Amino acid sequence: MNIPPRTERPLHWVGSAKRNLLDFPEEVVDEFGYALGVVQMGGQPPTAKHWKGEGTGVFELVEDFLGDTYRVAYTVRFAKAVYVLHCFQKKSPSGIRTAKADIDRIRERLKTARNDYEVRYGKEN
Repeated sequence: MNIPPRTERPLHWVGSAKRNLLDFPEEVVDEFGYALGVVQMGGQPPTAKHWKGEGTGVFELVEDFLGDTYRVAYTVRFAKAVYVLHCFQKKSPSGIRTAKADIDRIRERLKTARNDYEVRYGKEN
């Protein structure tokens, strides 16, 4: 049986996402880095969850470290690339709910990612 090799999709960072990720504790950066590598290779990390705010193809990774919660939102909606939309430390005082500012930022960055993808790779059908 011939199994085609998995191809690595490029990882693109939107806005300040990469800078924000690198501000996290080293252990958290390592965990997210590994998980994003799995995504690039076409896999889905066990810690990935559908992000409820924007429909299909948008996921979030969550890591708890020393009492703080860190999140990475990314999209695999595009065939040829993965886009990291937002990396943030959860600071919402309202339990598990994500702050409105973070939700709005993810939505805006998804639009930016779509535009960037169309420039780089062309429109998808």
